[in-house]
Amino acid sequence: MKKYIFVLLPLFAVTSCTKIEETINEQIEKTTTSVKEKAQNAVKETLNETVSNSLNSLTNAENAQFQEVFPNGEPTMISEFSGKKFTFPNGSPAYIFKYKAEKEILIPYLEQQETLDQAKSDQVAKKIDGQTFIDKLSFVQKFLPANTIDMSFLEDIKKDKNVEYYKLKRFPNSSTIIYNPKTKQVFQFVEVAKKI
Repeated sequence: MKKYIFVLLPLFAVTSCTKIEETINEQIEKTTTSVKEKAQNAVKETLNETVSNSLNSLTNAENAQFQEVFPNGEPTMISEFSGKKFTFPNGSPAYIFKYKAEKEILIPYLEQQETLDQAKSDQVAKKIDGQTFIDKLSFVQKFLPANTIDMSFLEDIKKDKNVEYYKLKRFPNSSTIIYNPKTKQVFQFVEVAKKI
């Protein structure tokens, strides 16, 4: 009988150790799964909050005046003006202006605006290829909620080969100017760099 006990005792011990090991492994797996789920949920919530805040800052577009950005001089050369101001997720303000003007008067007016840093500023507006800018706007438009900013003009400028594009940086402002010489219609996008 003692022989059987000596044989069965290690067998029970091995079986008990195996059961204990299985229980420990199950607990570790449950804990690991729970921690992973909590981490994924936390990341998801943070991402949703960040995206929501970013969209809110873009959707909170408010009316803006030309003089807010270009206070020097009297901009009597513009007509049929409308403007919107919004804030990028990084906190930098930006403006979209739509108006009519003569290019020969408008461009020199913008070139004469004061700058905070002449080294970071252009002396004259540069004519640029507009395709890259249109692609950038089209990309941004996909992420904006409906009716944030009226971007219907994009289709018109894509089709019209007479449209001219200019870039002018007068730090902290950086303007992209879309000008239609036939209609004298101007779309101006102004990004304002954050002052450091």
